[in-house]
Amino acid sequence: MTDLRELPLFPLNTVLFPGMTLPLHIFEPRYRLMIGRCLQLKRPFGVVLIREGLEVGGAAPYSVGTEARITRSEQISPDRMLIEVVGNMRFRIAHIKQESPYLIGLVQDYPVRDTETRTTRAIIKRIIPRVRTYLDTLVRAMETDLEISDIPEEGRALAIFTAVMVPLPLEDKQQILEMPGVHEMLEYEDSLMRRELMLLNYMRVRQAPAEPPGTLFSVN
Repeated sequence: MTDLRELPLFPLNTVLFPGMTLPLHIFEPRYRLMIGRCLQLKRPFGVVLIREGLEVGGAAPYSVGTEARITRSEQISPDRMLIEVVGNMRFRIAHIKQESPYLIGLVQDYPVRDTETRTTRAIIKRIIPRVRTYLDTLVRAMETDLEISDIPEEGRALAIFTAVMVPLPLEDKQQILEMPGVHEMLEYEDSLMRRELMLLNYMRVRQAPAEPPGTLFSVN
């Protein structure tokens, strides 16, 4: 395998996507060391979802993650730091080179294939109203004033927006991240949105107040 490079790895219980911002609280000694080196050398690290194990202690990551570039850092105490990162390029781990004091992987860039076809455009037209309906319903159910920004209409931006904004299980988010291209991401998200809308509608029906006895038809 060619074009391998070393990248410090940070296993987390989250999935980072390209373009996504992520705040992190750094307190474990080995990750304070790792982040300190990244800041000093102005280098990125890799965020990978934990497949087995715990964030504190040993953790085995999935093989596909996203490079994270530090955009802000604040030392809040001698042993605690707050940072904010933005997701950059996806990568695939070929080999874990070092496990102590923190993981270092030999990785290869894994860019998102971005081709637009008639089928892709059809999926975009289907998924946008589903995402809007889901998020609007979720906001109403939570009774919050959260405003949903405009949903992107370009394929790559829409795929990332959906993966980030919809509260999907981590395994689903990881599967989206691992898809080779935008078309596959959108196709999978389209099936997930159908599932999530069905579940959301089911929960709304279950929580709706029962109709009074003898009511057979709606008054509308």
